[in-house]
Amino acid sequence: MKQEFLDLIKQRRSRYDLTDKSTLPKEEIVKLVQENVKYTPSPFNSQSTRVLILCGERHKQFWEIAKHELAQIVPAEKFAPTQEKLASFAAAHGTILFFEDWSVVESLQMQFPAYKDNFPLWAYQANAMAEFAVWTALAENGMGASLQHYNPLVDLEVHRQFHVPLDWKLIAQMPFGVPLHKEAPGKEFLPIEERVHVACP
Repeated sequence: MKQEFLDLIKQRRSRYDLTDKSTLPKEEIVKLVQENVKYTPSPFNSQSTRVLILCGERHKQFWEIAKHELAQIVPAEKFAPTQEKLASFAAAHGTILFFEDWSVVESLQMQFPAYKDNFPLWAYQANAMAEFAVWTALAENGMGASLQHYNPLVDLEVHRQFHVPLDWKLIAQMPFGVPLHKEAPGKEFLPIEERVHVACP
């Protein structure tokens, strides 16, 4: 494995100390996301992953949606920690929403019924690869991010307020920005031998 590639993988971490700063202009952020989504593999080359990049007020609007929806289900006396967490995401530079176009998934299920039960799983796998690729590219450019999952709670308002096609199924949300601190917090790892077994005679 090329050391440069491994170094990038190590650099990608969950960062929650995000600021409203960016190391890249908006046009380059868009190109970064486009290129990584374009070249992420997908089952049967279905290219079903869809992405919405939110910046400025639209980014903050998304986290207001999340706050409003969570306030309906979290008791008021316990809402402060949730509100604080959402505020930290809103303080970031932007948010990337990852979707799967379910019309593509359903079309594949009809074309290849023998694999019908696999296509939703494969779609999630393709989406995860796109998330990882974008996340790592952001880290390479000096930005941090984390992966959040406030779907399906926010789905209806996301479709309504951002005019997202109804066939787009929201999978994950990625707030991003320049981290406040240069170094990421420490991370513990299980012995890799417990996770990777070898059967190569």
